[in-house]
Amino acid sequence: MRIQPRPVAQAPNTFDGWPDLAQPPSSRVRAFAAERIFVHAVRRLPVSVEFPDGRRLGAPAGNGVPHMQITHPEAFFRRIGSSGLIGFGEAYMAGEWTADDLVGVLTPFAERIADLVPAPLQRLRSLVLPRHPVDEANTVANTQSNISRHYDLSNQLFAAFLDPTLSYSSADFGSDEAASRATWSDLEAAQKAKIDRLLDAAGVREGTRLLEIGTGWGELCLRAAERGAVVRSVTLSTEQRELALHRIADAGLSDRASVDLLDYRLVDGEYDAVVSVEMLEAVGREYWPEYFATLDRVLVPGGRAALQVITMPHRRMVASEGTYTWVHKYIFPGGQLPSLQALREVPAEHSRLRLVDELPLGAHYAQTLQLWRERFVANSEAVRGLGFDEVFQRMWTFYLAYSEAGFRARYLDVFQLRYDKPH
Repeated sequence: MRIQPRPVAQAPNTFDGWPDLAQPPSSRVRAFAAERIFVHAVRRLPVSVEFPDGRRLGAPAGNGVPHMQITHPEAFFRRIGSSGLIGFGEAYMAGEWTADDLVGVLTPFAERIADLVPAPLQRLRSLVLPRHPVDEANTVANTQSNISRHYDLSNQLFAAFLDPTLSYSSADFGSDEAASRATWSDLEAAQKAKIDRLLDAAGVREGTRLLEIGTGWGELCLRAAERGAVVRSVTLSTEQRELALHRIADAGLSDRASVDLLDYRLVDGEYDAVVSVEMLEAVGREYWPEYFATLDRVLVPGGRAALQVITMPHRRMVASEGTYTWVHKYIFPGGQLPSLQALREVPAEHSRLRLVDELPLGAHYAQTLQLWRERFVANSEAVRGLGFDEVFQRMWTFYLAYSEAGFRARYLDVFQLRYDKPH
């Protein structure tokens, strides 16, 4: 693996570089309403919440109860009142609340996310909360910009917390029990096992013409080419493509694997198999029919597609349609998690593909995220040396913890799915 050192654009060192954090919104009415909703919700959660004046909410402190410390309550409630969960995440980035066990605090919120806000107020969400920016829709013109904002941050940043395969998706530890006790030393093998299972599901072997949608940093390309497949991988990340090509060349596999900077909708040719790992989440709901139609178009009769996809409950997917979230704003612009129901219905309605196998790996992703988060925090000095400031690191830690909590709460899941195209 060859990660070339390169200058990284310096992240801001003060809130001046994070304009949405510099000064909390000023609406006292919304702040008052947010405080009432928050107090009502926390009273039902196994979380201890403490304010600077000594006031406490939720469960009694101690006995392993996760503890949330609100250090600047006025700013905290103004942010939530202005932008809901976006404000909740921004308040953490700004240091207006902290926690002794961030995942422990976030998990009960994730478990009860559907009813934290009273139903009558949920109906007002579209009127008071931010909407998706038009320029983040996943059109052919916009998508590369959306992808670049996350994946082109710095290859060195991702190397600071990923295992040597540079796999940025859920591992497969073999069983939920094995996942629950997995350590860092288990992660590399589990990532290779995840890839090998997908390749097996897609029937990839000597001579297979394989299309990969979403290259990552090239590990799946390498493993497929080592099997004797002829691999074409497409990505919209210039940083990932550059490193993937270096890895392929270093392995002597350039005659079997290529990586193109290309939108999946523009792919041509015919393929025996398609594999895509946690890329569908970046497609956008309105483009799911086109995504599956593309798989249908490029697969030969009798071909297979093997996908790994993060999912959310169908009712929440429908209820949250159009909602602009903290993750959209700071981590993955333009993304949308599908439900398993959608992953059954959309391809059935818009392609000839038929879903023939489903493997849930939610417990494996929770542990994968824990290992990444622990590694990221342990390497904070190295991350700072790359130019990423304290606010960025709090943002990234929150993102990893927020994601892990979703899987711990079983609000999120991840599946390996196999689709067959009839002869």
